[in-house]
Amino acid sequence: MLAVVGGAVTRLAFPGQDVWPAAFVGIALLYLALRRDGAWWNALVGLVWGLAFYPWLITWADDAVGLVPWLALSVACSGFVALFGAAWTWARRGEAVWRSPWWQLLVFCVLWVATEELLAFWPFGGFPWGRLAFSQADSPLLAFASLGGVPLLSGLTCAVGVLLGIAAVGLRRAHVLVAGAASCCAALVVVAGLLVPLGTRAQQGELRVGAVQGNVPGQGLDAFGRRAAVLDNHVRGTLALLDSVAPGDLDLVLWPENGTDIDPQVDEGAAAAIDGAAQAVGAPLLVGTVEYPDSGGRYNTSVLWEPGQGVVATYSKQHPAPFAEYIPLRSVARVFSSAVDRVTRDMLPGHEPGYVPLASPRLDRTVGIGDVICFEVAYDSLVRSAVRAGGEVLVVQTNNATFGWSAESTQQLAMSRVRAVEHGRATVQISTVGVSAVISPNGSVQQRTELFTADQMIANLPLRTSQTWATRLGGWPAWAVDALAVCAVLAGAAGAVRLRGTNREEPA
Repeated sequence: MLAVVGGAVTRLAFPGQDVWPAAFVGIALLYLALRRDGAWWNALVGLVWGLAFYPWLITWADDAVGLVPWLALSVACSGFVALFGAAWTWARRGEAVWRSPWWQLLVFCVLWVATEELLAFWPFGGFPWGRLAFSQADSPLLAFASLGGVPLLSGLTCAVGVLLGIAAVGLRRAHVLVAGAASCCAALVVVAGLLVPLGTRAQQGELRVGAVQGNVPGQGLDAFGRRAAVLDNHVRGTLALLDSVAPGDLDLVLWPENGTDIDPQVDEGAAAAIDGAAQAVGAPLLVGTVEYPDSGGRYNTSVLWEPGQGVVATYSKQHPAPFAEYIPLRSVARVFSSAVDRVTRDMLPGHEPGYVPLASPRLDRTVGIGDVICFEVAYDSLVRSAVRAGGEVLVVQTNNATFGWSAESTQQLAMSRVRAVEHGRATVQISTVGVSAVISPNGSVQQRTELFTADQMIANLPLRTSQTWATRLGGWPAWAVDALAVCAVLAGAAGAVRLRGTNREEPA
């Protein structure tokens, strides 16, 4: 019951409910639920916690691809929490960890972050959607993302939860000092986030951008059945910017992923429509489109379109979504859902970082645009590589039409906010149907649109070139945590072998 309640409460912390302190309570309940010294039992407890958390978190998968794939993904993700439960059992059997709640605090958090990292990597490139960090976009803890990225933010969120669990155990045993110390430490960790400085000022001028949310004629898998209508919506949205600005006032206009599913590099009509919009507004367009190479497959591509010139730079999505944009193990997947056959041409991965150079006459220099497409915002290395390549602002181009009125778009917005703080970059999330938003480098939302509406935004984005500690450290914090997790499990397992057959007290 602790696991069921804990998983459900943790879901309340994520967008859709937005009660960020609930993550602490949910982890505290998981910590308390894993008190028994049995790996199989704790794996079952972890599985139950995951099944109370993931299906509710990703209900949008049901909207997009159906019941069976949604349940399969939920069970697969829950299996990683089961693995965490077993690993925690083994690691805790080390004598020092068994006897000390403070060692338990450290080891529990290390294992949790390592489990998140594993799920973000494997299988099929991973699925990092439920990381604790993404529940803290409105929390004081968010500022810590600038120091150690998502791994640190998840670890601290987990730590506050474990401290509450330790406090609960202390109260049950009438250890008032332990309970008080743990409670105070939990409060101090949260408050400490307010003391972390976040740079928000422009360092290399400002970029004046327009962002166009064109909307689509339908919802779900058939939302893009009328490709010409979607293109026309975004052309009209671009022209609507002229109600607020004069031609030439903008440095760049942003379209979302799939702003046109007609490739303007081969279709003269699409090219003429896009170029006409670009010339009317007097600014280049960053357009989400598709490419179909002669060798087969397709690319999810963003092209920079200069008025009167056409495409001058491109970025192709590096991490296509498995079972949505390409189908691994197609014959096996077809057994579970015939919808896999709707993906008739698998998407190919791009191989270059999301960096788009924009020649800015007003600034008299080339401005680096860090570009990621849709779910790529959930992957640490992809966003980081765009910034390290020279991105002075971040653009998240996405298409949320297939997810209906679910919380998928706001969950993605929370990730964009975390990335803005992690790398100290102003960020624009631009969607076909919403939610689109302009985000400051400190994670605050300056403008936001609603779902399934045609809308436009105009913003001055501060251009920043300095790198946060999280950007500089790169993947090292995650790798260090992974190594510590392996050491903790091996050390605990070795300790258990030495003490096999002996009666052990309840852990400290």
